Amino acid sequence: MSRSTVLTSQSHSLRAHILLVTVVAIWGATFVVVKDALTGVSPLLFNFIRMTLAFACLALFYRGHFGRMDRRSLAAGAIVGLCLALGYQFQTVGLRLTTPSRSAFITGMVVVLVPMLSAIPALRPRGIRTPRWNAWLGAAVAFAGIVLLTTPPNPGPGFSLAFDFRSVGAGDLLTFGCALGFSLHVLALARLSPRIPFEQLAVLQIGFCAAFMAASMPLLEHPWIHWSARLVIALVITAVLATATAFAVQSWAQKFLPATHTALILALEPVFAWFTSFLFLGERLGRRGASGALLILAGVALTELIPMPIQPSSHEGVPLERA
Repeated sequence: MSRSTVLTSQSHSLRAHILLVTVVAIWGATFVVVKDALTGVSPLLFNFIRMTLAFACLALFYRGHFGRMDRRSLAAGAIVGLCLALGYQFQTVGLRLTTPSRSAFITGMVVVLVPMLSAIPALRPRGIRTPRWNAWLGAAVAFAGIVLLTTPPNPGPGFSLAFDFRSVGAGDLLTFGCALGFSLHVLALARLSPRIPFEQLAVLQIGFCAAFMAASMPLLEHPWIHWSARLVIALVITAVLATATAFAVQSWAQKFLPATHTALILALEPVFAWFTSFLFLGERLGRRGASGALLILAGVALTELIPMPIQPSSHEGVPLERA
């Protein structure tokens, strides 16, 4: 490999790291943006408008790929889009009933749940082995963190680690459902992306996600909206920056980043969410909540920092299979 090729590869890798961290910072900040926007719109209607706008942006940008789509692309887009819709629907409904930082830290369980779910043969992507001891330990540590983060202590003086599961909020449970949905989304992408051009998958998953949201919305809520300048700004930020642009950047960046690097960068999302919530809403976790948040991050680190014997991902050397 020539020196110029090595330098070019290093340049792409550095740019990919910077861009993906920027995307994760945007995702973290949008917890506060969405929390504020939900005072003027019902959660599922907000999701539907957001995804529809994002699909319009991606469809315009990747319009040249529509003529190349086949049944395999459509089926893959539908599966991935369904998982994405589940994640966003649970997340947004749960965010009305919990705080932005708690929502973000529970959503961050995705990094732990993915290796745990990959223990199921039907869900395990090709080339990935069953989880090792560190994945199970990481899941246990992260679960303990969620307990501390989401349950208030038993009455008493001082700092207490005791808890009462009956006090877990509905918003926390819904957000955990969001983490499961996003975990299935990651696994679905891992199984299907090697066969589908990422441009087509990016467009189709957002399009089908919007379609599933439209179908489920009348069954799950009575949509309402009060238009305001801040709601429009929130929709533009979440649709254009946090969805259309972010998905396009992530698809490009993952071609140059190892899977472990990507997972660890994604684990920074709750940190950005808490920092944004602290700056704009004055939210403080307290010693108990902070201990829970640190345990979640420790669980993520246990899962991701100890090397796993896996094959390279589709972005790390497996060529796309075209029909």
